[in-house]
Amino acid sequence: MSRRSRARAQLKLLTAPWRGPFTALATLILAGASGYRLTEGWDWGDCLWMVLITVSTIGYGEVETLSPQGRLVTVLIVVGGLVVVQLAIQRVLGLKESGYFRRVKEFRFHRMLERMHDHVILCGYGRIGQEIAAQLLRDNIPLVVIETDSFRRDVAESKGLKVLQADATLDETLLDAGLDRCQSLVAALPGDASNLYVILSARDLRPDCRLIARASSDEATAKLRLAGASVVVSPYVAGGRVMAASALRPLALDFMELLAGSNFEIEEFQLSNNPQYLSAIQGRSLAELELGRRSGALVLAIRDQGQLIANPGGDMELAPGQLLIVLGSKLQLSRFQQLLGEAVDSIETMPG
Repeated sequence: MSRRSRARAQLKLLTAPWRGPFTALATLILAGASGYRLTEGWDWGDCLWMVLITVSTIGYGEVETLSPQGRLVTVLIVVGGLVVVQLAIQRVLGLKESGYFRRVKEFRFHRMLERMHDHVILCGYGRIGQEIAAQLLRDNIPLVVIETDSFRRDVAESKGLKVLQADATLDETLLDAGLDRCQSLVAALPGDASNLYVILSARDLRPDCRLIARASSDEATAKLRLAGASVVVSPYVAGGRVMAASALRPLALDFMELLAGSNFEIEEFQLSNNPQYLSAIQGRSLAELELGRRSGALVLAIRDQGQLIANPGGDMELAPGQLLIVLGSKLQLSRFQQLLGEAVDSIETMPG
């Protein structure tokens, strides 16, 4: 069964408990209006109006003086209204005890997930996951968290995050989180085996998705890369590098921390391999194109045929397949992209 068919079936189940009370109310209104029509000879508008003010106990007064038969109809409507209201109250109480309103909330949450696009899926809200989520929230990037622990779910929801309480290793969970519409997935579960399973499932379901995984050892790193992870990060290795950089290059580290707290970002502009799309820029140097002056962004490096050229000079010529690493604000990077036009094949963003 497809997700759309499953959603329709679930909606049908959620509306089923209300069909009885609404049917009874509609029957009472129509039967009462027909009774007034037969006994008093009023038009249908007056008949329905009389039924509504009687059932709702508003009591505006009779449309016209009632005959004894009309009063009998009114008594029957009042009794029928009491019965319908009693049944509705009992139904609501029964639904509350059965967890119906929780299911309604979950249904609305899943419908909201279906409307999300270009978001990030974060599997696991432990210490690492919380730091990742905080950074993504700071950059206003839409995020869906998958977490099985109810306490961590509550903590994430208290911070305004959308949390799907489910097992991230299941294909159904990844699809519910919008794997087919997300921009990337981060596997930050505490166990390497769980992260490996998530990466395998995600790569099989969507081969072109960018997958980032957490690893605790070199062996796990190698296996995650074989499984299809685009990037594998070891918190211990990364932490050690930061500490070493703090000892050896404190000014450089301070600059990176300053960059992280600013509105600047680093984006990777992948140029197309099709020369047709590069007709306006191919063979022209950075100085000729004046990309920096016209956009305000700074080209930090260019990767060309596997070679990384840092701080490229103005005589550096652009060619198909190159990767441009550019620093700038959102507005500057947007201008940079516009200047390159259709020559850009894809863009990857590393928040600043």
